[in-house]
Amino acid sequence: MRLNSYDEWSPLREVVVGSATNYTSHERELSFDLFFHENFAESTWYYPRLTTAGAPAAPGRSSIKERYVNELNEDIEGIVKALEELSVTVRRPMELDARTTEVRTPAWSAAVVPPLNLRDNTLIAGDEIIETPPMIRARYFETQFLTPVFADYFRQGARWTVMPRPLMTDASFDPSYANRSAATERIGEPRPSPYDAGHEMMFDAAQCLRLGRDIVANISTTNHALAVDWLERHLRDRFRIHRVYEISDSHIDSMVLALRPGVLLVRSRQVAELLPQPLRTWDLIVAPPPETDNFPAYDDDDLILTSPFIDLNVLSVSPDTVLVNDACPELVRTLERHRFTVVPVRHRHRRLFGGGFHCFTLDTVRDGGPEDYLHG
Repeated sequence: MRLNSYDEWSPLREVVVGSATNYTSHERELSFDLFFHENFAESTWYYPRLTTAGAPAAPGRSSIKERYVNELNEDIEGIVKALEELSVTVRRPMELDARTTEVRTPAWSAAVVPPLNLRDNTLIAGDEIIETPPMIRARYFETQFLTPVFADYFRQGARWTVMPRPLMTDASFDPSYANRSAATERIGEPRPSPYDAGHEMMFDAAQCLRLGRDIVANISTTNHALAVDWLERHLRDRFRIHRVYEISDSHIDSMVLALRPGVLLVRSRQVAELLPQPLRTWDLIVAPPPETDNFPAYDDDDLILTSPFIDLNVLSVSPDTVLVNDACPELVRTLERHRFTVVPVRHRHRRLFGGGFHCFTLDTVRDGGPEDYLHG
């Protein structure tokens, strides 16, 4: 099918589901710790929690236990099966080869991770693939695992664009949001590099909410603002970009999701107050607070990457059908009360791997078009 994806809810025809093959570790370095700083701030297992100039926060890589990866792979196959049973065509990225352990640029090197959270580094804007400038060094080349998929859509007529790639030296990062957090240590002066270029655009597609011809983009740093400037200029004849500020540190798909026109799933009513005015009139479904027994018990050395609200990260297959983690019965019941058909699917270790169903998937073909849902 030809690439066509304008929204988060219209009938889903094709989707790419991520891969966790050969996921072995996370590397504790500046970009990683800045990205996950809010979750580290809420943990007491590690000190110091953020990298400061000349003082790394952790010695090298944080290993992931093999059984977690095996169970994650089982759950990913369950996601694939559930989607296929709903008549959705599932495509997959190339797998990470076990011999590929590191990515390197002239400015830095980092441990590589597999293409799991596909939503982050690619924005599908109608008939265009836009590879976004990554925020974590380990994921710098992640979209290359999607090259066969993207090339196929390109041959069928899709546009394919790569946003400017950041050099990602320490000086590239705007630490102001993290430094304003009372719970985290202040980031010191960046270590100098011969490749310093000042703050650069860095932005994940998971900071966007796609609503037909409108895209809501969350901005919390100068890095994000530069990227949204680029998006606005690039898409101005086709899409309207609506800037919102500090709904979260970056991603918003565990804060707010559009389930169908006129209906938002939100973490709280306060989140809706930060959205563009037309969205504040939509009906709100407030996700129930997560229960502690919804999650596995982990050891002290297991790195927790997400908040307990990660199960709000659902995937809509149609305006009436939603994939929801079967470990979150409260959310299942809430959505059913609002007359959604809920498809429960197992996903155990979402807090260790930083993503739910929305994160793990990239919807490339939906029925919807560039409708005007905000002003129509």
